[in-house]
Amino acid sequence: MHLIALVESAQHVCCRYRLKAFQAGLRAAGHELEFKELPEHWWERWRLGGELQHADAVIVQRKLLLGLHVTALRKQVKRLIFDFDDAVFLRDSFSEKGPNCPRRAKRFAAMMRNADAITAGNAWLAEQARAAGATGIVTVIPTCIDPTAYREPHVHPDSATHLIRLVWIGSSSTLPSLELLRPTLESLGTALPQLSLRLICDRFLKFENLRVEQIQWSAETEADNLARADIGISWLPDDDWSRGKCGLKVLQYMAAGLPVIANSVGVHNEMITHGVNGFRAETPDQWLAAVQQLASDADLRKRVGEAGRGNVEREYSIAAGLNQWLALLEELGAIRQRRAG
Repeated sequence: MHLIALVESAQHVCCRYRLKAFQAGLRAAGHELEFKELPEHWWERWRLGGELQHADAVIVQRKLLLGLHVTALRKQVKRLIFDFDDAVFLRDSFSEKGPNCPRRAKRFAAMMRNADAITAGNAWLAEQARAAGATGIVTVIPTCIDPTAYREPHVHPDSATHLIRLVWIGSSSTLPSLELLRPTLESLGTALPQLSLRLICDRFLKFENLRVEQIQWSAETEADNLARADIGISWLPDDDWSRGKCGLKVLQYMAAGLPVIANSVGVHNEMITHGVNGFRAETPDQWLAAVQQLASDADLRKRVGEAGRGNVEREYSIAAGLNQWLALLEELGAIRQRRAG
């Protein structure tokens, strides 16, 4: 199939991890995937369908088009696929207007009714697609990463005499979640003087009791910078916006061979088996216990980190995601053949 993906940008994090990562594998299997930036203005989007008629399938990634645009696009293209990895039908956790947005919900429902297939980043998002009236195939294709891009972490031989580095990676748009964890992090810094936070971001926070190592994020250095840490951390507010998240932070930590500590919200529960490939912690005391246990035992960090990397290789690698995409395309092709016959 010739696939054209309408994306915000080919360099956007969602496109890189959810579509571009599979481009070479799709080509090897006989499919061609190209990217086209979605026009910014609504009047430019009217012409989209006519420009894409030669494609076997058009993938709209994340963007919620006007209902009229969706209907027009669906009439003009052979197949329409919608890919999303966020609760795009809601406002985010920190919006002053609250989570519910009728305009977004209406556009989301229009896309669900018209798409031949929906690829959701997690099971909760897939449920929301069905609840919104999806009529086509709904399948879960998680965000996937290449574990071979991450090297083995450096494990300190004697944790009692070395700095223990927590690490958090993300964009400034997700920093408010880390800000909500501030009281816990401050208490960790007070209880464990050897602790530091390696913050890989485009903006930084300061703490009174916890030293911060500021690392400017870049796609070229993120894997190496993660490997120089000891424990990956993630925290999400307990709400529907967070339940739509697909756990990229956790996957990156695991791919880098780091043990992970996170709260029990959304995909954290699916990705982290407590005590095996990471730890789930809610209260400050639980966070302190998990950090103390990992900080004092280099062998435990290594064992838990290796289990997490194995989990990524089995379930969240590019190879695993590619197989799911190939199965979906085969199913779409079979449906079209049956209709034609």
